[in-house]
Amino acid sequence: MQTTRQQILDYLQRHGRATVKELGQLLHLTSTGIRQHLTVLERDGLVVAREERGRVGRPTLVYTLTEKAETLFPRSYDDLASALLEEIRASEGSERLYQLLHRVAQRMAESFWERVQGKSLAQRVQETALILQEQGCLVDWEQRDGEFLLHEFTCPFSKVAKQDSSVCTLHLELVRLLTAADTRLVRSLLRGERACTYRIRPLTDESSP
Repeated sequence: MQTTRQQILDYLQRHGRATVKELGQLLHLTSTGIRQHLTVLERDGLVVAREERGRVGRPTLVYTLTEKAETLFPRSYDDLASALLEEIRASEGSERLYQLLHRVAQRMAESFWERVQGKSLAQRVQETALILQEQGCLVDWEQRDGEFLLHEFTCPFSKVAKQDSSVCTLHLELVRLLTAADTRLVRSLLRGERACTYRIRPLTDESSP
């Protein structure tokens, strides 16, 4: 991202809001120049504008960050997740840790039930791939010899998984629940392979189109 746009985002993160005039004074740019940068940031879904009325005169546009922009700033979620997994394993044991991860996957899956219920296995696999993509994963899927392969090329928990591979249970269980099928992890990014690949087979004689 260009330095000027990053400075705009940094200012909004610090102060919560800004007008074109305020940003122009900060960055020593004309109002036209600032608006050009804000237009790009709005297009990318990083800032949003709203009208704010003063005591007199025309309403002023005030810019704030979106939730999407918040994700651009550093977070220590990976360290926190790793510490939590380590603490649960130490205090409750590995079996209890896996039980909790299964329950988390169940809760995640419940929010997507309506998107997969009543669909064929092929449709459920396709919808599951879309759900994973919405979570920021790069995913492809294919049908081969009566089964499906779902390839997850990026891992949202990569740093955590390198420290504790138990977290991989989360997506494996999520895929199993959403597809309602026999799901196995047959390839893994942690093993240096190209993707985490889930082999998905029907539980019954369900036919796939």
